[in-house]
Amino acid sequence: MFLLIAEAAGFHESFASLTEGSTFYPLALQLQHHPWNGLRFWDLIQPFFMFIVGVAMPFSFKKRLEKGGRKELNKHIAMRCLKLFLFGVLLHCIYSHGPVWELWNVLVQLAFTILIAYAVMGKSTKFQIGFTIFLLLLTEVLYRIYNPEAPYAQGHETFGAWVDLLVMGKVNDGYWAFINFLPTATHTIWGVVCGQLLQNSRATSSKLKTFLFWGVLATVTGFTLDFFDITPIVKRIATTSFTLASGGISILALALFYWIIDVKGYRKKWLQIFAVIGTNSIFIYLFAETFGHLIFREFDILWNTGLFHNLDAYKDWLLVLESLLILLFLWYITYYLDKRKIYFKV
Repeated sequence: MFLLIAEAAGFHESFASLTEGSTFYPLALQLQHHPWNGLRFWDLIQPFFMFIVGVAMPFSFKKRLEKGGRKELNKHIAMRCLKLFLFGVLLHCIYSHGPVWELWNVLVQLAFTILIAYAVMGKSTKFQIGFTIFLLLLTEVLYRIYNPEAPYAQGHETFGAWVDLLVMGKVNDGYWAFINFLPTATHTIWGVVCGQLLQNSRATSSKLKTFLFWGVLATVTGFTLDFFDITPIVKRIATTSFTLASGGISILALALFYWIIDVKGYRKKWLQIFAVIGTNSIFIYLFAETFGHLIFREFDILWNTGLFHNLDAYKDWLLVLESLLILLFLWYITYYLDKRKIYFKV
């Protein structure tokens, strides 16, 4: 979430402009999505987001079941997913400065993956894992049947693009696909399974071994499929190899922080810098994607015209500084809300 609001504040864009042609530019590229076949750090952010939502579900739902029962929980899930869906659609309208019907936003994707994960989270662990394998195999079959010659070629001749035309009457210029929620529901379901394991009374060493085994297995399988040209790693259409690799890395990341924070007890104050953002994650994401972008654009105009035009030679440095100040402002909002125990729930 911290990196997501940093991007909304304009840091990723301004940092790339500042470092272009320098030895730091490869680092800046890691904060941008890969154009097609490959994996960059920024491609892991959405999987992390969907995965950690799944991890949290068993904990939050346990409390809700104790308070209101299954009927109230069903109502909560339905309303939560509807809100996420509407927020996602609304963001596209804001991006386009007018009403549009576009379903590529991460919140829209999350609305569907939560529903799917919730539908199977009452089943056994074997069933849940088996269901994710089914989703991945289904994705492979659909893409390969639609375009047997080049199922994952870059362009608009994929199954994902066909679904977009069917549902929205348009395709995405960046090749993002609405049907991505089908394979990436795996991320949320795996998160649920990991959350249920964390709730389990098993020894911490056993939990860590389980995380490491499945994390390594999924990651290696994903990269193997890509290495042998079976299925390329493509984040934009969420291929099965991408879903496996990114999902596996998500599990390994959880194992790492579980070991550091929960097992070893490393709970330093500086970690609160990130924790306060998580307490109002959806709110700050929406705020950053609207007002964060707006503030950055308005200040960008100032650097090109008027009083600050004389500083044009330092523009790249100034834009980086500006984005960091906006990031600080967005972070302080979450800090302020957390200190006063004000939490916006979805």
